[in-house]
Amino acid sequence: MMDRKIVGVIGGGEASPEILRMAEETGRLIAENGFLLICGGMGGVMEVSARGAKEAGGITVGILPSPDRHSANPYIDISIATSFGEARNLIIVRTADLLIAVGGEYGTLSEIAFALKMEKPVIGLHTWDVPGVIKAGSPAEAMEIAGEFLASP
Repeated sequence: MMDRKIVGVIGGGEASPEILRMAEETGRLIAENGFLLICGGMGGVMEVSARGAKEAGGITVGILPSPDRHSANPYIDISIATSFGEARNLIIVRTADLLIAVGGEYGTLSEIAFALKMEKPVIGLHTWDVPGVIKAGSPAEAMEIAGEFLASP
């Protein structure tokens, strides 16, 4: 049985080059720290974070909005087709032990809200200013905070 901690990376399907760089570094750091990455499996922040994780030897899971598991970005190891559209956000949040929001749009805001409602830690990198989100100035700081939450007892 796999006892690996799962980190959700949430963010927009489209993002600025700065946000995409941060997302890719976040994915790389997730893998380097031995965590599994879960995301929405599509483009933008989801794709580059998965690419960063894959290039660092990590495992990636994509929870897809469509019924086609082949619609995932090429860096997803395990694609789960849902046909749920934006409702898949709840599955991502429920599955993750902790979430890192990188930039983001309204879908990201919904994931943040679900996570806070479930009392899961949310670390934010240039994302929504929502009470309860732990702000980080860089992917390295986000991973340092995540490590504190995810440290084994």
